[in-house]
Amino acid sequence: MEPGAAELYDQALLGILQHVGNVQDFLRVLFGFLYRKTDFYRLLRHPSDRMGFPPGAAQALVLQVFRTFDHMARQDDDKRRKELEEKMRQEDAAAVEQEPEAGPTVNVDPAGPEHPPGQQGAGQEEAEPPGADVGVDVGAAEAPRESPAPPKGQEQFQRNPDSYNGAVRENYTWSQDYTDLELKVPVPEHVVKGRQVSVALGSSSIRVAVLEENEERVLMEGNFTHKVNTEGSVWSLEPGKCILVSLNKAGEYWWSAVLEGEEPIDIDQINKERSMATVDEEEHAVLDRLTFDYRQKLQGKPQSHELKVHEMLKKGWDAEGSPFRGQRFDPAMFNISPGAVQF
Repeated sequence: MEPGAAELYDQALLGILQHVGNVQDFLRVLFGFLYRKTDFYRLLRHPSDRMGFPPGAAQALVLQVFRTFDHMARQDDDKRRKELEEKMRQEDAAAVEQEPEAGPTVNVDPAGPEHPPGQQGAGQEEAEPPGADVGVDVGAAEAPRESPAPPKGQEQFQRNPDSYNGAVRENYTWSQDYTDLELKVPVPEHVVKGRQVSVALGSSSIRVAVLEENEERVLMEGNFTHKVNTEGSVWSLEPGKCILVSLNKAGEYWWSAVLEGEEPIDIDQINKERSMATVDEEEHAVLDRLTFDYRQKLQGKPQSHELKVHEMLKKGWDAEGSPFRGQRFDPAMFNISPGAVQF
């Protein structure tokens, strides 16, 4: 997500901030949501675990996002400082120009020898090179700069939210999770309306173009390496910035490239953790039960399969004719295997 895209949620977040009244509680709301509704705080402790983050990874992710916006804030500070310095220079220059003819009086040296007119002319000519040098420097400063080369390694891709688990290509960037992909295709600044854009999206192909002077300029075109669900795929325009294409995968697997013929990424170097948002209700219930059992086991308490059997045994403990009738129910008398109960 580009930093500017976050503005779409400003009203909702502002309402939360106004309700809680301070930034600290606002952050508690956000991280509390991650704790209750996602696997953000779930730790991967075994190679077979499919949910959660390795130890320290979630904290590093938060720090990375913080540093991104901290860098933007420092850039804003530098920009304001430079604008203030430039304004002060302009004011000083204007003040000097408005001074009465004090310049010649300052340059007169009563004690110095008088110079012939020819020498004065030579002195004036010698004073010109500094101005000429300044002109050369300005010209050099205005020379076009080469754009930095796009990142190529997966480690660099992972640092950019727009290419997380994906890549940066010449004319677009892409990222993915287990079920979806997100493409960002940059557009010229004058492209601000949907009618200036043409997006043809099929289950096996895509074509993205912009309309310029009654002609189409193709920005991206090709066949997908895998199929997508067109009904679950949408696109939108961020005016003057990019075309955002959200693709729903037809199958749940990781893509190594979006278009056929492109350089594939190494999917062994991406983050293959699944978000809780991609887990259906049945899987979610199983994960909750496993999490509960794990915590119970650490505390030496009965796990879910044991608790279920205990409930059934309690019903017959005090039943008519039971040898245990009138005695206190003791679950320690029973050794219950996990396979004894079907959930």
